[in-house]
Amino acid sequence: MTTRRDFLGTTAGVSAALAKAAAAAGNSEPPGGSTEAVSLCGPWKFQLDPENAGGSERWFAPGHSVADWHDVAVPHTWQVDPRWTDYRGVAWYRRAFDAPAAWRGAVVRVEFEAVFHSAAVWVNGQPVGEHLRKGYTSFALNITPAFRWDGPNTIVVRVDSAFNDQMVPRGRSSDWANDGGIYRPVDLLVTPQTFIERVEVDAEPDLNRGDAALSVRLQCTNAGAKPWSGVASFRVIDEETGLAVAISASPASFAIEAGASRVLNLKGSLAEARLWHFDWPHLYRLECSIAGDGHSHTLETTFGVRKFEVKDGRFHLNGEPVRLMGVERMAGSNPAFGMAEPAEWIEHDHRDLKDLNCVFTRVHWPQDRRVLDDCDRHGILVQTEVPAWGPDTFKGVGAQPDPAILENGLDQLREMIARDRNHPSVVVWGLCNEIGGQAPAAYEFARRMLEEAKRLDPARLCSYASHSLRNTPGRDVAGLMDIIETNEYFGSWQAGTAEDAARHLDDLHAAFPGKPVVVSEYGYCACTVDRPEGDEHRIAVLVTHDAAIRSRDFVSGAIFFCYNDYRTHVGDRGTGALQQRVHGVVDLFGARKPSYAVLQRESSPVESLTIANRSNQFHLVLKTRGTLPAYTLRGYKLRGVLYAQGDIPVESKEAEIPDLAPEKNAELELRFVHPETPLYVRFEILRPAGFPVCSVDWKS
Repeated sequence: MTTRRDFLGTTAGVSAALAKAAAAAGNSEPPGGSTEAVSLCGPWKFQLDPENAGGSERWFAPGHSVADWHDVAVPHTWQVDPRWTDYRGVAWYRRAFDAPAAWRGAVVRVEFEAVFHSAAVWVNGQPVGEHLRKGYTSFALNITPAFRWDGPNTIVVRVDSAFNDQMVPRGRSSDWANDGGIYRPVDLLVTPQTFIERVEVDAEPDLNRGDAALSVRLQCTNAGAKPWSGVASFRVIDEETGLAVAISASPASFAIEAGASRVLNLKGSLAEARLWHFDWPHLYRLECSIAGDGHSHTLETTFGVRKFEVKDGRFHLNGEPVRLMGVERMAGSNPAFGMAEPAEWIEHDHRDLKDLNCVFTRVHWPQDRRVLDDCDRHGILVQTEVPAWGPDTFKGVGAQPDPAILENGLDQLREMIARDRNHPSVVVWGLCNEIGGQAPAAYEFARRMLEEAKRLDPARLCSYASHSLRNTPGRDVAGLMDIIETNEYFGSWQAGTAEDAARHLDDLHAAFPGKPVVVSEYGYCACTVDRPEGDEHRIAVLVTHDAAIRSRDFVSGAIFFCYNDYRTHVGDRGTGALQQRVHGVVDLFGARKPSYAVLQRESSPVESLTIANRSNQFHLVLKTRGTLPAYTLRGYKLRGVLYAQGDIPVESKEAEIPDLAPEKNAELELRFVHPETPLYVRFEILRPAGFPVCSVDWKS
C-alpha cells in the first residue's frame, strides 16, 4: 500500500508508528509495511535562467542565495503567468525538507509525475539523477545517499522546456500547450531497503465460466549492501465491499543480490469476477507483499477485469459487440492553470465528458495519473498516446527515422506502458498521430513502436491516428495496426462535405476489410479566414458527419474533436496564456456553447423517447439506437420529475428499464398523483451511475 500525506514546511516528521517500530527494533533498519508517500507539493522557490548561467554559478548548491527568487506553488507552470507566457527555456525550482531520524536505514526516492520536458535534480548540492526530453511520463530517483540527518535538506530541479529536435514532439511539431515546469505532483517515497518498485497485473476473464485468471509481476529492488531473501504473495480486495476475494496460488520464495533488481511472477484466480464496463466500472485492489530478512513491504494498485477485443471486424467489450462514441479533451487549456491542473478541474471536465455521453476517448499525450483514475472510476474507455505528432517529426531525414527520435519515442512508450498498463480504462495504446504514415521513415517509426508495444503488453490493442489515408490507403502503416484510425476534417481542415467523408470511409473498408474503422478525429475548427467562428458551423459538421458515420456499420468508433477550445503555441486566436484553437463545445473556461447539447444528444445510445399522457398516467416508449453508438443498456432507469406552477419540482417517480439491446424498444409507465396540473414533466434515462443519457420535457 501507499500511505500519502502532506509535507508542510521543513519540520514534518515521519509517521509515529514507523518511528516507534524502528526504535523498538533497536537498529536502523525500518520494519517495513506500506510505502509512505510524503507530498512535496506546495511552496517552492522559482527562477528563470534565460542565460543558462545556473550551472556554472552553482544554483544547485545549498548555500546559493534565493532572496530574489519567486514564490510559487508546485504543481506549477510559468506559462500561465503574464510575465513569462512566451518563455521556453531553462528555469530552476528549489525547496527544503527534513529527513527524520526514523528514516535512517530506509530508501527514500523522489517521484515526479511529470516535468516538461527535461529535469536534472540535486539534493544538498549532489546530483541524484535526470530525466531528459520526456515531458509527460513519471520518474523516480533514489536520493538517500545525498541525505543529511542533522538539518534541513535542499532539493533543486533544473527544468528545460525549450523546443528540441531530439525528442517527440519534435521541435515545434505539436498542436497543444507546451507548458514548462514541475506541472504534476511530486512525492517522497519512503520504503525499506528491499521494496516492490512496480506491480503489473493482467486479469483475463473467462466469459463462459465467470472467473478470471490473474498474472501478477512484481519488480523488486534491493538497494541495500547485502543480499536479501524472502517470499512474495498477493491478495485481491473488492473495492466496493472491502472484502478479500482472492489470494496468490502460493507464496514465492526468492532472493535478490545487493544493489540488484528482479521480476517475480505470481499466479492466481478470481472466482465470480465482476466485470469492468463503462456503465459498471467495478474495481479491485491488488495488495502485493514481500517479507523476509527482517522487514516486509507492501505495494498496491487498482485494476479491473474486462476484455476489450476485435472480433469479426468489430469492437467487443466483455464478449458483446459495441459501437462507441466520445469526445477528446485537451488538457492544460484553462488559462488559470495550464498543464498544472488541480484535481477539481480534472474532475469538472470529466463530469462534463460523462454528461456528454462520452464512453470512448483518446488523448494526444500520456495523461496525469488522476485523469486515468477518474476514467477508471467513472467509466470512460481511453486511448492514451505517445506525443509524436505531425509529419515534421521526420522532416529532413531519409528512409529511416532519426535514431535519437526513434529511441526517444520508444522510451516514452515504455514509460507510458509501465505506469498506465493496470488502468482498465486504457484499452488502446496510441503510437503516434498524423505523422504521414506512407513516408518510409514514418512507416518504420510506427512499425517499431508497434513491435515494442506488443512485446511489453501483447493483449492490448494498438493503433495510430492517421491523416494520410485519403490516397492509396493500403500503403499506409495503419494497415499494420489492430484498428484503422482516420482523422477526417472534410469541410473544415480539408475541402469537401459529409458525402466525401462517407466515400473516404468506404475506401478504408475496401482497403482493410477485416478491421474496425475508428474516426479518431472529426469536427470544425475556426482556424483560417475562410472558416470563421460560428457554433452553427460546428453543429452542422457534427450532425452531417454523424449521419455519414452511422450509415457505415463497419465503423466501430467516432471521437469528436474536441470537448474544449484549447491552448496551443500555434493557436490563431488569443494572446499570451489565451493563445488557442477554437475547436470545442466549451470555451477555455468551460462555458458551454450550443453545440454542447447537440453533441450530448448525438452521442446518446437512445434514439428516441416518445411520451403519451392520460390524467398524469404517462406511457413512454424508449428506442435504442441500432447504429453508432450502439450497446446494451443494463441497469438503466427512467426518472420523471413533475414541475408545477412557479417551476417548482413537486413529485418524482422512477422505473427500472429492462435490459435493452441495440435497436430495441421498451414500454414504460409512470403515474403521478400530485393534484396540480403539471407545468411540465422532465423525463430522463439514467445510466447505472446516475448520468443522464437522454432528457425530454413533456409540456401540458
